[in-house]
Amino acid sequence: MVAMEYEPDAAGQESYILCADCGTVISSANGAGLCVGCLRNTVDITEGIPKEATLNFCRGCERFLSPPQTWVSAQPESRELLAICLKKIARPLMKVRLIDASFIWTEPHSRRIKIKVTIQKEVLANTVLQQTFELLLVVHTGQCPQCTRLAAKNTWKASVQVRQKVTHKRTFLWLEQLILKHNAHKDTININEKRDGLDFFYSERNNAIKMVEFLAGVVPVRTKASEQLISSDTHSNTSNYKFTYSVEIVPVCKDDLVCLPKNQAKAWGNISPLTICSRVGNTIHLLDPMTLQQTDVTAPVYWRQPFDSLATVTDLVEFIVLDVEPSGPVRGKYVLADAQVTRSSSSSGNNMDEDGMGDDGIYHTRTHLGGILQPGDTVLGYHLTNANFNNDAFESFNQDRLPDVILVKKTYPNRRKKSKPRNWKLRSIAKEAEDVNENSNTVGRGALGRKGGVDQRNVERDYELFLRDLEEDKEMRAAINLYKADQQQQGDQDDDEDGDVGMGETKKSGSGMKGGKRRTGNGNANGGSGMQVDEDMGGDEGEGTDADDEEEEDFPEIDINELLEHFEEMDMDDGEEVQ
Repeated sequence: MVAMEYEPDAAGQESYILCADCGTVISSANGAGLCVGCLRNTVDITEGIPKEATLNFCRGCERFLSPPQTWVSAQPESRELLAICLKKIARPLMKVRLIDASFIWTEPHSRRIKIKVTIQKEVLANTVLQQTFELLLVVHTGQCPQCTRLAAKNTWKASVQVRQKVTHKRTFLWLEQLILKHNAHKDTININEKRDGLDFFYSERNNAIKMVEFLAGVVPVRTKASEQLISSDTHSNTSNYKFTYSVEIVPVCKDDLVCLPKNQAKAWGNISPLTICSRVGNTIHLLDPMTLQQTDVTAPVYWRQPFDSLATVTDLVEFIVLDVEPSGPVRGKYVLADAQVTRSSSSSGNNMDEDGMGDDGIYHTRTHLGGILQPGDTVLGYHLTNANFNNDAFESFNQDRLPDVILVKKTYPNRRKKSKPRNWKLRSIAKEAEDVNENSNTVGRGALGRKGGVDQRNVERDYELFLRDLEEDKEMRAAINLYKADQQQQGDQDDDEDGDVGMGETKKSGSGMKGGKRRTGNGNANGGSGMQVDEDMGGDEGEGTDADDEEEEDFPEIDINELLEHFEEMDMDDGEEVQ
């Protein structure tokens, strides 16, 4: 037998040919008959794709134009910027296959952007050619339509006028923090402060409607819309309008004393007419401190039968708790208790009542603060013994059932004297404050009632009271964002050039409420008739700093875990707008 060696079939062997141009050996499967180099010299797959283009950039808002009419924020050499650049050649790229695209470094001041683009395309039968080219984009600076409207005057399209007819700014300080947390101001182009509120301006009507809906969800309001015709074209049947939304917030605030008409009190769960406002959300929460009965008043119900506050926090008086005894009923955090209190401003017998009892008199009352009050504590309340209110509902109230004192909240005068800085801080929105003075057209700068405004002294007082409410109310703190304050900021809070009052306690001593200080000599005998913050932020240095005063053990300390990092102040210099 003869051994035979296997020989492969000739059809399975690969054959080679020479390139038609340069003579390089190539595979016979190449239908073009050309090597890769000669094929690139013969066929240009980048033909028809522009190698240069322009890129529009807005200097005002630092955004790039994404065709056709969208302006997008993009960082240098980011994926967003790369997508915008490739859109410039999007139509020619539809005829080829995009493989890769990357940036080529250029000097930032050169206003040039270079991109390395790799594409593939089938040029002949079974022949796919890959090629790389550079795309050069020249950055042209200008203004986007929104910045153009900002540069001109009175070019807003919609405005939201928020008003509250009260004497303080605490409601708007609370709204500021809610707006910041939910980023509701992102579409606002300008904010102006007026006497009773704020004006928000928008370039689009839909953004104003969103703000109105946001406000209706956090505070009880009523809204009225109006429109003004600016121009019209009879040929195309088009018109240009300016829209204004008036938003009025109910004039009842937290810790206010309210006296309801009898028919309303019966309709709302037969609650006692004399109540205090325990909380204001999208409804008004009224609490009867004598029985712990509560009722919620929605905005539509309120505006059908509106009522005003009988007394506000400026009328609060400081009392010292002599004795407190819980009486049993408990509802949530409220514990009903019988208490004996006396005025803390006991200096003379000038304020005598009908029974001959002056400031040293002991008053018996029932309070909802039985869970937190202890003998010796200081508490704020409304003194109704000699009160005189011009209110029809109060006049019709049975005077035999009128308590001498209604306690509202606990205060901490000894701790306030220590001038200990707070370890937290709040963000702020910049705005313009219109200073309404006689024969004066000056315009001041501020940050939503904090750093200026119509009355700087009242603004500081309101802001300090707002910060104290945040410290003492955990539910309020849960609804906003608090930020950690730097150690340097804590040390410089009293010398803050921007006037951030209340970020740290003032160096002025005092209990925090007028009448809470121990005076000698010819002190103010009527010191406890109203509430002021640290003698309107300007008390004497030497008052109320006795070494015997001990700090309250239950002073509300904010846990460090509640604070957020990376505090960024949002106050802006003159000429800048809110983005």
